Parts: sequence; structure tokens; C-alpha cells
Amino acid sequence: MNTVPKRVLIILVVFFLEQTNVFAAPEPPPPSTPPPPPGLPLDGALYILVMLSVCYGIYKLNQIKSIKKASN
Repeated sequence: MNTVPKRVLIILVVFFLEQTNVFAAPEPPPPSTPPPPPGLPLDGALYILVMLSVCYGIYKLNQIKSIKKASN
């Protein structure tokens, strides 16, 4: 008769020790990564962009001049 209360006591102790995990706080979420920088920098090939725009402008001006000469 002595072993039954020991078993009950052991079962109760294990049951109450397992309940402490239920009340534990969850881990906080990992910190978020910073957002990427907006757009790309215009540093390396800016002179190429300027040269292409100047060439395109000259091309369009020559087209307009040739159309005016053809209509006269």
C-alpha cells in the first residue's frame, strides 16, 4: 500500500513540472532586415547616358531639318 502513494506523488510531481513549460514566454521574433536602398546610384555610366542623349538629340534635329528641306 505504500507504493501506490509514491507512484501518485511521482506522477503529480512530473505533471506539475511539465506545466511550467506552458507558462513560459515565447521567444521574441528575430529582428527584421533593413530595407534595401532606393534605386541604383548613377555614378559610373552617367557620362555614357549624357553622350547618348546628345547624339539622339542631334539625330532628331537632323531628321527635322531634312523633312523641312524635302517639303520646300
